[in-house]
Amino acid sequence: MRNTYKISILHIILISLTSIGLKNHVMIISPILEAAKRDGWMSVLLAGIFLFPWILWIIYIQKKSKLKPMKVWLTEKIGKIGANIILYSIVIFSYFLAAFTLRETILWMTSTFLENTPIPFLLIIYIIVCFLLVSTNLQTIVSVNTIILFFVIVFGFYVAITNIQVKNHELLLPLLEHGFRPVVNAMIYPASGFIELYLFLFLQHYLKKPIKWYHLGIILFCFIGLTIGPLVGAIVEFGPEEAAKQHFPAYEEWTLVSLGRFIEHMDFLSIYQWLSGTFIRVGIILFIVCDILNFTGQPKKIWLYMMPPFMVLNFALVLVQDEVFLLWSNYYFLEITFIFIFILSIVLLLIAMLDQTSFRKQKQYMNESSE
Repeated sequence: MRNTYKISILHIILISLTSIGLKNHVMIISPILEAAKRDGWMSVLLAGIFLFPWILWIIYIQKKSKLKPMKVWLTEKIGKIGANIILYSIVIFSYFLAAFTLRETILWMTSTFLENTPIPFLLIIYIIVCFLLVSTNLQTIVSVNTIILFFVIVFGFYVAITNIQVKNHELLLPLLEHGFRPVVNAMIYPASGFIELYLFLFLQHYLKKPIKWYHLGIILFCFIGLTIGPLVGAIVEFGPEEAAKQHFPAYEEWTLVSLGRFIEHMDFLSIYQWLSGTFIRVGIILFIVCDILNFTGQPKKIWLYMMPPFMVLNFALVLVQDEVFLLWSNYYFLEITFIFIFILSIVLLLIAMLDQTSFRKQKQYMNESSE
């Protein structure tokens, strides 16, 4: 289908803050705390510093592909078979990325405020809502995200400011109590979120203008802040040991919020934050899949071909015991995500460089022929 919708760089920044921000703000806090304890904030900062030059490869790949749809560019450069191998690998991985996000959200819901609600019911409702979003278009997704994100940010600052009264910043000391190794070991967890920016290359043909290096710098800076905020908050509010034992530290911080002496239990605001973040994250990941498969603008194909396998995958994950799933979600899958996108970035970079190498060889051959 011909692309008729164009979005701005600001839209990309905002949608990345919601989709990837959910992961970095909520889902990776627990493994960072368990791996690095009170020094976890150092892991986030170092991961951002070391990853920034790597993320700049996005600019190079974008320049070489000339903002073409990645599926078209890959087919032109390495042929249909090679392009399909890469594209369908991304489709499968994206399905798991969205499914793990949804499964963890359902786990949080059933363990906090919907304990007696059947999981299949929650799963079906949420998948239907997400596919209603996917079956629209990118312009609708970014518009919905802009409205949602405003309140997410407001509530985020509210919980941070309100909990100042219970924070003890002395709990951040001493620094490097267990040496530097735990800090290095924990770097892969925030990095697995930062590196998801590479997936937005598959939406580059919707952009009005190319992404610049400072755009990526702004996004990465926001990611670092989104991760360090709840991480430090959990440490100074609960202590590093207690915070490391919590599955959802960002949610636990909401349990301390009160408005004066008579209004408590304001953690219902976190329900809006998490559910809306999952809604946008799952929606944009599946939209990338939809675009790769050329289903955009074809709701019937989206519901007929995309929804059933996603439903089956989610129900399969529900059958996994909660403890086993959390182990995989908090550790193994984060590492797998980092490794997969790292390899993807290397492959895309090599394909982009191949274009330049071929040009040089062709120019050299023409010069030799003229002599």
